[in-house]
Amino acid sequence: MLVWTARLLHCFNSFRLHPPLSCLAKPIPWRSAAGGASGWRQSSMDAQVTTNEPSCTSAESPAAGNASETRHGTEEPCPVNLLPGETVVKEGKAAILFPNANEVFYNPVQEFNRDLTCAVITEFARDLMAQRGVKLLIPGEKERVVVSLSEDTNEADIQMEEKNGAQEVTARVGEKCENGLRILEGLAASGLRSVRFALEVPGLQSVTANDFSTKAAALIGRNAQYNGVGHIVQASCRDASMLMYEMRGKKERYDVIDLDPYGSPAVFLDAAVQAVSEGGLLCVTCTDMAVMAGNNGETCYSKYGSVSIKAKYCHEMALRIILHSLDHRAGVYQRYIQPLLSISADFYIRVFVRVFTGQATVKNSASKQALVYNCVGCGSFHMQRMGRRISNGKHMKYSAATGPPVGPECEHCGQRHQLGGPIWAEAIHDLEFVQKVLAAVSGNPSRFGTSKRIEGMLSMVTEELEDVPLYYTVDNLSSTIHCNTPSLLQFRSALLHAGHRVSLSHACKNGVKTDAPSGVIWDIMRCWEKSNPVKREKLSQTSPAFKILSTEPSLEACFTVREDANPQSRKRHLTRFQENPQAFWGPKARAKAGGGINTNLQDKRKKFQNKRKNQITDSSQLKNFPCKKFKQGTCTHGDSCSYSHDEEKKSDEKAE
Repeated sequence: MLVWTARLLHCFNSFRLHPPLSCLAKPIPWRSAAGGASGWRQSSMDAQVTTNEPSCTSAESPAAGNASETRHGTEEPCPVNLLPGETVVKEGKAAILFPNANEVFYNPVQEFNRDLTCAVITEFARDLMAQRGVKLLIPGEKERVVVSLSEDTNEADIQMEEKNGAQEVTARVGEKCENGLRILEGLAASGLRSVRFALEVPGLQSVTANDFSTKAAALIGRNAQYNGVGHIVQASCRDASMLMYEMRGKKERYDVIDLDPYGSPAVFLDAAVQAVSEGGLLCVTCTDMAVMAGNNGETCYSKYGSVSIKAKYCHEMALRIILHSLDHRAGVYQRYIQPLLSISADFYIRVFVRVFTGQATVKNSASKQALVYNCVGCGSFHMQRMGRRISNGKHMKYSAATGPPVGPECEHCGQRHQLGGPIWAEAIHDLEFVQKVLAAVSGNPSRFGTSKRIEGMLSMVTEELEDVPLYYTVDNLSSTIHCNTPSLLQFRSALLHAGHRVSLSHACKNGVKTDAPSGVIWDIMRCWEKSNPVKREKLSQTSPAFKILSTEPSLEACFTVREDANPQSRKRHLTRFQENPQAFWGPKARAKAGGGINTNLQDKRKKFQNKRKNQITDSSQLKNFPCKKFKQGTCTHGDSCSYSHDEEKKSDEKAE
């Protein structure tokens, strides 16, 4: 026993001093997940460091199927036996060992999220590694050829190109590059995302897959060993925030940090903006959409420093809330963000931002944020910037913003306004970067399983108006004045005929982004109502519809469909908004130590959020339910009340 303990202590110290790069020649016996922390330590030791490793090594993965390719410094992965109840889940190039019980979190619906992340990190790595003199080689991607149209050839230029070509360093997937990117996945669970990074993204130095659960960390070590990427993926069992706080030094920061927690990432954001390198990439997922979409504005403020509003544009507002929170926390450390891509998909939002340092640029932060005034009657909204900046030659003058942009009541319907925000009011995408990702994915569609959806989503992103925050929905505009709904092409054409810009939104199927003021939008709807009249006599004089339709339009809208009203993504019938892939496809149950799925959660879903499963169709059945007002002594219906006034039922319920 003492000999075995000494051996474990020696191996564990070796693991902490040297990052794992390959497997041991003789693996240490594995314990089951019930072994707790000791099981994780042994799983981590299964991928130990070997000496005399070359600068770039490639791994042989059973899931990648690249056995025929040439390898440099290849080492055979250690054999891993399946534990009782384990299955192999394949996604992308990775094959992940996964327990049947719910001990480690995994959601197959988020394959799109992981595919998109691999595509974004690849293009980020391509740009960054090109500055370091490294060229990335991606399987299935055709080499980009640059054709010179100049007839004059310069011998000096040719010699320089040949010299650069001879010195060019290439990086392949599965290889470790000493000058490559360092990635941290703060909440790795099974390690699927980290293993996919190692197998699908070239130019990596290391991938730290961290999870606070010892069972999850143990599984990460086994999955790295099973896929033959132990020389790149390092298993870690730490608190994610403490790990990032310890890596705040300029030479210790990560090039890429990926945060995909179960729920809110708010507690990790402060550490993340400090631990990412200069110009590094920060990838954040939020699945607490009930909070960010307006159901709990006070909770949203406590987590993200912004009040969410329950409006039709709530999904884009959620994107701008998380960007505001990131920029606000980065500004504390004289840092600022540059959004590359921000998407709302399924039941979550995902943002990719770069983080830079600059005291002068941080002063612009206030003018990048805005408050939102939302009318509760007609849904019109106005933006109020938090700060103001004016260029004065080489200098920038800053001052407080003036406002508010609205009166006490809405000018269209006379209702009150809600105040939300502050939110990020600048562009949420970098169109040049998005075009690069789109070109790479569309040029190599076999690389990802969700390539068609990525192409459709990014195509819509490139068509969005980048300087127009939030959007309207055509069905909500029609619902407000109780008229028929015009088609998207008709409504977009009317805005174009009026001289305004317009686009669709990736965050909502019926969303319309436009620089037209709200007055023009309601004038167009008034013109539409004249050709599709509503029964004015049935409208309440205090309703928003009556107030809006009582005003004559100041312009004559034209609903003739224009050719440029239909965007290319719609013409090409790209996959933009997919159908539900399976039953209960949304957020899965949280992983727990004992495993297993919470049956109460499944029962709640089957009851449609606690609504009555068997709807009452006969009013006489209401007599089976006690009258609440009768209990309080305020019911004035007497025997004609539809509910029961039986005292016995009342006393029986109290006894229960």
